Formats: sequence, structure tokens, C-alpha cells
Amino acid sequence: MSDPSLACRLLHVDMDCFYASVMLRERPELHDVPVIVGGADRGVVLSANYPARAAGVRSGVPTRQALRACPTAVVVPPDFAAFTEVSHAVLEVFTEFTPSVQVLSLDEAYLDVAGAVRLLGPPADIAEQVRARVWETQQIRCSVGVAATPTVAKMATNRAKPDGVCVVAPEETIAFLRSHRVGEVYGVGPRTAAVLHRLELHTVADVAAVPIEIVEAALGRHAGRWLWDLAHGRDHRGMEAGRSQQRAERSMSNESTFGSDVSDPEELSRQLLRLATKLAGRLRAAGMAARTLGLRVRYSDFETLDRSRSVGEPTDVSHEIFATTRELLRALGAPGQPGQGRRPVRLLGVKATGLVARSRWQPQLELGARAEGWADLDRAVDQASARFGRAVVRPATLVDRRAPGDADEWISTGRLPPLQGPA
Repeated sequence: MSDPSLACRLLHVDMDCFYASVMLRERPELHDVPVIVGGADRGVVLSANYPARAAGVRSGVPTRQALRACPTAVVVPPDFAAFTEVSHAVLEVFTEFTPSVQVLSLDEAYLDVAGAVRLLGPPADIAEQVRARVWETQQIRCSVGVAATPTVAKMATNRAKPDGVCVVAPEETIAFLRSHRVGEVYGVGPRTAAVLHRLELHTVADVAAVPIEIVEAALGRHAGRWLWDLAHGRDHRGMEAGRSQQRAERSMSNESTFGSDVSDPEELSRQLLRLATKLAGRLRAAGMAARTLGLRVRYSDFETLDRSRSVGEPTDVSHEIFATTRELLRALGAPGQPGQGRRPVRLLGVKATGLVARSRWQPQLELGARAEGWADLDRAVDQASARFGRAVVRPATLVDRRAPGDADEWISTGRLPPLQGPA
């Protein structure tokens, strides 16, 4: 009897609790306890492991709210450089099986394995091999949906979680789809689901049972026809093969919501330096550089302002990102001075957009410029961090000798150094 997965060329691979899994790789004592990855106090939940999810914790909710739902949870600050590093390593695993990879985000991708079947076996077997290889190389779990079309493959992954494989053969597609509620369909958001519910269309089977004109009138011609066709087993969405992870990441950002509103200009500069240093590290880890740098400031009254500035050349240099965003911050006015700065700051963020691969550009040398500078310093810090850990080297102004631990948790002391190159 032939393998039913032979007609299923697409794999959708999704890391299980990706951010939490990365943070727990070196903390096995936390694997069986509820863990929240995100900002403490007034921050939000980036991710949570399955014990925390079982207690009602969800991504995007305020950390305080999550801790009310699960008071025993341990809050772990995110490490975005580590997330990017592991994501790239997982992408390398995918390319061991097929060159046709479409990256959707840091933690999920489509793989077209049609060309690998003769060598590696049926798609269901390849899915198991992918899962085993990801665990072997990165010690994180993933789930895989196997189907003939992207939408069905992604929905199959949700059925496979956690840490499993779900195969939906073509002859099983209609029954599989019609077993779902409309809100479970990939591509149907809460507002669309609410519109369908008002028409008493609660399941995909309900959608299939009504004329297409009713669905098109409710959702519009394009969206209505797509959903009605899907309910009848027709999925016209295709996979964009060969898409790279660098293309998927069009921007990077780091934000921090303060435990209490900040009014001290020097403290704001310290926090900006911390964010800029982390963002620069993420860019270098991803092999990217930014053409445009941005600043986000949210005041105590919740008004949020975004400012950005294009730079002369793409940059991944900590000092340059800090200097540019500090100028944007100063342009808004310091707290206690005329302008926006009269209000204390609740949140501060930095953003890099217009990303380009470092391999595609070379920095222009300036006549009379010193041979070594801030970029070389960053590379030396990266090497030291890779060998001894990320908390070993940091700007002196971010170090509190009284409180060893992660840089995010240290209380900054001292004054900021002047903006000049290294000696």
C-alpha cells in the first residue's frame, strides 16, 4: 500500500513555543514549570511555554495580567540575538532537505520536498527527519503539517502540536477542513469570523453549505470566493519557493517599557544606549545592516511618537545607531524642558528598517579615517560574547557593580561617555 503522504509535497514547520524554548535550552530546571518570556512589570508577554499556556497565559497580554493568571510563572527576559541565531541555524537545517524554502517568520517556514522524495522517502518520513534534525542541532522541538497546499499544511501543523506530525492526504482535505470552526482557518481573523458568525456560519462545513454569493456579499468578492473555494477543497494559494530568511526580516526593533516612568534625560540616554547596543548585535548576528534608524517614545499619557532618519551608509554599528537615535530623542526635547519632553517617558524603542545583507555592500573609506574604530570594537565584543557569554562585555555606563546578572536587570550608574571614537 502506497504512503498517503506521497501526494503531499508541502511541509509547514513551526517551532513549538520558539522564544520560550530558546530561552530554556540552558535552564533545564525550568522545563516543567510555567515560564513567561517578556518584559517584567509593565512589559508584555512575548511567549510562554506549555505549562504557562495551560494556566491561561497568552502572547501579547501585559505581564502583570499573565502573572495574575499564573502567579507561579517565572519571567525570563528575551534575548533577540539568540532568537535570530537559532532561527538562522534552523533555516540551515531546512536547506539540508530542500532548497525550496519559504520563510514566514523566525520560527516557521514552508518546505517543498517534491524533489527530495526519491532520496529521503515519503514526505511524512521527511517531516520526522526534519523534526529529529532540528532537535539534534538546536535542542528545540517543532511540529510539522504535511499537505498538498500551503493553507492546509499550516492548519495541519496546529493539529500536530505539540511536537508532532499531521498528514492530510488530498482525499482527506475536505473532511479535514470542514471539521474546523471558521476562526481556526489560517487567514480568517477575528473580525471576519464575527461577520460569518452573524450569518450563522460557524464552521467551514457551514460555509460550504451556502451559495457562494452569500459569502462574497459578506466578505467581498476576493476573500469570499477564496474561503468558499477552500471549504470545497480548493486552495489556490501557492508557495513562494526559495525565499530567504533575510528577505523575510524587513525590519528589527527593540523596545522597553519601564517599571516606572522616566523623567531623567541621562537615564533615558542610558536606556537608549542599552537598546541600541542590543539592536546592533541582532543586526550583526543576522548579517544585516540598516539604511534607516527609528525611535519610538511613549509618554506617561500613552501618546506615542515615532521618528526616523536615513543614514549615509547602511550600518550595524552600536555607536552609530545610538548616536542617531539620541539625536532623534533630543529633537523631541528633554523632560522638564519645553516641548514634548515635559512628560515622563513610559516606553522607549529603537528600530532598524531598509535592511540589506552585509555581503551586498562595502562601507566607503574616508580619507584620513583611522584604520580601526567602532565597527572593530563591536566585532571584538561579539567574539568575546560568543566565547564567554553576552553579559561579559558591555558599555561601562550600563554596568552596576552592585548587581551582577543580565544587563537588562542592572541598574545603570555613572555618566554617559562622550560621543567620540575609541582611542
